[in-house]
Amino acid sequence: MTVEASSTENSVGLRRSLGVSDLVFLNIAAILGIRWLSTAAQMGPSSLILWLLAVLVFFIPSGLTVMELNSRKSGEGGIYLWAKAAFGEQHGFIAGWTYWVNNLFYFPGLLLFIAGAFLFLGGNEWLGLGDSAAYNAAFSLTLLWIVIGLNVIGLSRGKWIQNIGALATGAVFVVLVITGIWAWALHGSATSFTAASLVPDYRNFSTLTFFATMTFAFAGLELGPAMGGEIRDPTRSIPRAMLISGLMIAGIYIVGTGILLIAVPEGEIGVITGIPQAFASIGERAGLAGLAILGALLIVLSSTGGLGAWVSGVARIPYAIGIDRYLPEALGRTHPRFGTPYVALMTQGAVVSLLLMAAVTDSTIEEAYVMLLDMSIVLYFVPFLYMFAALPALRIKAGGNNEGIRLVPLGSLGPWLFGGLGFAATLLSVILALIPPAGSANPGLFIAKVGGGCLLFIVVGVVFYRRNRKPV
Repeated sequence: MTVEASSTENSVGLRRSLGVSDLVFLNIAAILGIRWLSTAAQMGPSSLILWLLAVLVFFIPSGLTVMELNSRKSGEGGIYLWAKAAFGEQHGFIAGWTYWVNNLFYFPGLLLFIAGAFLFLGGNEWLGLGDSAAYNAAFSLTLLWIVIGLNVIGLSRGKWIQNIGALATGAVFVVLVITGIWAWALHGSATSFTAASLVPDYRNFSTLTFFATMTFAFAGLELGPAMGGEIRDPTRSIPRAMLISGLMIAGIYIVGTGILLIAVPEGEIGVITGIPQAFASIGERAGLAGLAILGALLIVLSSTGGLGAWVSGVARIPYAIGIDRYLPEALGRTHPRFGTPYVALMTQGAVVSLLLMAAVTDSTIEEAYVMLLDMSIVLYFVPFLYMFAALPALRIKAGGNNEGIRLVPLGSLGPWLFGGLGFAATLLSVILALIPPAGSANPGLFIAKVGGGCLLFIVVGVVFYRRNRKPV
């Protein structure tokens, strides 16, 4: 099968169910992770400056890059198609494979976060289950397969998971801001904001590691184009949705982190349960009974929306690669009744279930969460290195043609500037994610698990490619 044929056939059997508003909801649900507010708040007031820096060196370059690459090469598969067009079949496969595989580690971490937030619905009586492997496994597996089942039935139904999640995310932000300001007016800020505290300490290594995580929090604008075969008028819909959702996401991250620091002293904010903690603290300080329960419910809905967005979006990667015959051909099948890539979805669910069970065994829930997050960052940013490098590469291949799709500004310098900036930020994040966190009990074992695990999955992918590649 030729490259041209595979690209056009990727959308065969799929239904165009997504419009601009759906893509806005998809981007918000996929990118805007409420849990990243509590992660960023670990750095105190200086996290606000780090958010702005992440916007400048990663979020804006990635948005411009995605828009131009999608205008040049659109279709089911997104980042896989762009890397293949720029650097050839094997590199395209590696980009698509690592993009898919990273989510196999991302999903368990996200599921553990949702499981922890859900316990706040029951108050102190339920919170003791937070360290229970049995509870976390049972809750996470049940939610995972409900989401997969809805996406198998159809994207027209499955999209409502992310749409509702995006609305819940907005509600979390609104409630957090209003009640946080109220608590501030009554009792003052729980965190001291000074000019000195706003300046990041770049001599402190933990500042860089947190910056890598905050960069990761802005990733996801490329997810919508991965579903290009199911978007109505993707050339116009995708840029519009990216602009609208991008402004909302950046604003919510920055303002939300500030409100979180106002509500809870920075030293008391938990990595996993920081946002539910904030609602509980605000409710107690402002005398708002039931705020903790309302906040927990909105957080569960918001995070479930993010889960739904990524489950549906990344399943299109193995679907597209399966059509190109690099992975087992069954992954390229669509459901005869629902028109969805059901084999890819079910396979994804089975692998995530196994990884989740392995993560909660023989380690604390927080240790499992941190390790899964770091593996996600490494594997997720490998295709981003390809994506940013593809921007100048495809511009050069286009030569003097197709002026109308040169969406990155500053002429011939633009792709090198924005692509280079995004590439450098991505590479730094990959390196930092491989370094053990401060206080790690066994740094060598941490590096072996994260680095070795990522390398193993890349090698497995290359073996698949070599064994299943069909001659052109």
